[in-house]
Amino acid sequence: MSDKEGVVNIRGKEYVTVAKRVNDFREKYGNDMSVVTEIIENTPQRVVMKATIIHENMIIATGHGEEFRAASQINKTSALENCETSAIGRALACMGMGGTEFASANEVQQAIHQQEQDFTPDQKLVFDELIAEDGAFDFWV
Repeated sequence: MSDKEGVVNIRGKEYVTVAKRVNDFREKYGNDMSVVTEIIENTPQRVVMKATIIHENMIIATGHGEEFRAASQINKTSALENCETSAIGRALACMGMGGTEFASANEVQQAIHQQEQDFTPDQKLVFDELIAEDGAFDFWV
């Protein structure tokens, strides 16, 4: 994977996809470190997962994810998978493998999509104005 492949520009900021983070992690550490995921909660309403990066029986980093099944069409069938991806991406970011932004491209795209779905047309105009201001996007994500 090239340096720019797996990097997504979202509203002027560069976010690294979880796939690229995992690829970079494996290229750098091979099988010397492990990514272990654990289901914390799996109900009809939501999924919570934890990802742990382990090296020689020592915890290097952790990350958590939470997904609501009703949040999107994809989450109706794949909330567990999305949650695991988010947890892994956050654990890798916690150990420094995330670029300049902690949230992954996947998470930011989902957050934007969800926010746009929840807003009325008038609210979307206000939202677009707010995120156009420098730094305001961090508040929403």
